[in-house]
Amino acid sequence: MITSLSWLKNHLATKANLNQVVERLTKIGLEVENIKSSNGNLDNFIICKIVKSQKHPNADKLKLCDVSLGDSKTIKVVCGAANARNGLVTIYAPPGSVIPKTKMKLKIAKIRGVESHGMLCSESELNISDESEGIIELKNKEKDIGKSYFKSKGEKSIDVSITPNRPDCLGVRGIARDLASAGLGKLSNLKKIKIKQNFSQPIKISITKEKNQGCLSFGACYIKNIKNKESPVWLKEKIISLGLKPISAVVDVTNYVMFDLNRPLHAYDASKINKEIIVRNSKSGESFEALDGNKYKLGINMCVISDRSGPLGLGGVIGGTRSGTEFETKNILLESAYFYPASVRKTANILDIDTDAKYRFERGIDPNSIKEGLEVAASLIIKICGGEASKFSIAGKSQLNNRVIEIDNNKFKEVIGISISSNETKKILNSLGFKTKVSKKNLKIEIPTWRPDIDQDVDIIEELIRIKGFDKISLVHPKRTRDKDTLSFKQKLFHLSQRAVANKGYLEAVTWSFTDSRIDKQFAQGKKEIEITNPISSDLNVLRTSIFSNLIICLKKNQDRGYLDLSLFEIGPTFFGKKPGEQQIVIGGLKSGVINRKSWEAKPRNVDIFDVKADSIKTLTELGLEEEHLHVSNKTQDYYNPGRSGSINLNSAN
Repeated sequence: MITSLSWLKNHLATKANLNQVVERLTKIGLEVENIKSSNGNLDNFIICKIVKSQKHPNADKLKLCDVSLGDSKTIKVVCGAANARNGLVTIYAPPGSVIPKTKMKLKIAKIRGVESHGMLCSESELNISDESEGIIELKNKEKDIGKSYFKSKGEKSIDVSITPNRPDCLGVRGIARDLASAGLGKLSNLKKIKIKQNFSQPIKISITKEKNQGCLSFGACYIKNIKNKESPVWLKEKIISLGLKPISAVVDVTNYVMFDLNRPLHAYDASKINKEIIVRNSKSGESFEALDGNKYKLGINMCVISDRSGPLGLGGVIGGTRSGTEFETKNILLESAYFYPASVRKTANILDIDTDAKYRFERGIDPNSIKEGLEVAASLIIKICGGEASKFSIAGKSQLNNRVIEIDNNKFKEVIGISISSNETKKILNSLGFKTKVSKKNLKIEIPTWRPDIDQDVDIIEELIRIKGFDKISLVHPKRTRDKDTLSFKQKLFHLSQRAVANKGYLEAVTWSFTDSRIDKQFAQGKKEIEITNPISSDLNVLRTSIFSNLIICLKKNQDRGYLDLSLFEIGPTFFGKKPGEQQIVIGGLKSGVINRKSWEAKPRNVDIFDVKADSIKTLTELGLEEEHLHVSNKTQDYYNPGRSGSINLNSAN
């Protein structure tokens, strides 16, 4: 959303400068993306005077002009305009300028053998109008020769990033309202508009009652006997500052109202409407030529504004060429409607159309702004173009009731952590356009229709802290005292066991909890296999009954690849039944190969039982067992080598 400080001041009585406005916008959640010259960086387009114009020596259709920029020095410019003549005051673009229409950057160049320093501009090249027949002719501007043509020089435009939940700030007045609420001035009251409306709107308007109807209400005003023309300078400058191209007074007014009040409008040439306006769902196979020059084939259930001859526009998306206004237009029908966001978004996505009106309707505009939009636009058009306005006609719902939300007075502190008084709550909400009614326990809040994002009490709390200031939330450090241990005894034992074994040079293996039944049988000690109904592979078909089932497989794979000196361990579950809980966490390790194989100091030797015995006893003592309570026995499981194995038990237990 692009605005400027001077435009904001049309709605906001403030003494704040640009930097203060930008800083406050960011604080209340309306992030400023960019600040730039509001005239589109056209400051170097200068008012000049053609001192002498003569035929180009090497071209019949070109002229060589001596151009004065207000000093004694003149520059040579080659120009192809037929109206280039002595004494003409026009606009000069020096080398380095970028022409708005073509985006071409000018440089000193030779044209048919003669050096040209810049160019003289037409209205079309500056996006002021479509007039391209000759260069601009300025009247009564000789005293301004040497000055920038665009009067908004030095005025900066503010590009505000509006989040999808804040459609009310897609109008300048919405941004001004937030700034006023944040203490940066006072929101000005909208002036009451009086228009003479002595006749009824002659074109019948109807909204068909059908499923998936995309239009809630459709307001219209017929303005007759206008003289459509170019917009006045103030309006052109506003349109150009938005990055748009001025087209005509009627179109420019509708664009101005859209950006000023977030009220999209559309103007039809009334003489091109076949008897009536019908807002209906589209029919499959209908085609429509839009103002962007493209022809679209419509699907079903798209909201179209049509007459008896067919579609005139797509509701909330784009108008059509068949009913577009021109400079010759005498009578117009001004549209101000409310189209459902879902309908607009769906149609625009299917047809891949993106317009400023669509951008606003799909986010949700104020459904109660229909009359206000017609009043502002009709009064401006009559002021600029003359004419007479009809009485307004509105089909569908003309007014929606405001929703009411109740909030507990204490909830703000519960959610945010700081308190806010009832008077401050009321002041902030009233400044944002909410109506409040305070009771002892609850606060009843009436939500304005321009805020579709406010749906529950936490949304109200967000508004309060946004305006009060997030910096008011005090920093609270988390409690550092623990009421209970982070880990349970079993969890501590698990991690301590990992570290104890790993510290002795063992590498941890992490394997599946299921294994190959042929291997697991070697360690099962006659226990029944726990088969897996749907195994991920044929060699992983049972739950392991021993931690060694997968460890021995890992050891074998490493030895096959030449890694002979290995110390591996794993900690994890083994299973002794199918039911939940019939499992236990155990830790096991394997050691193989040669010790000191690569040592230059110690003599290499094979791993033996005493290495494993030392590691086992050391690990058990690190886990908290006393060594004198450990009992070494030659009673072992059958899968150990007899005479070369042993067991360590607590006391004399097996």
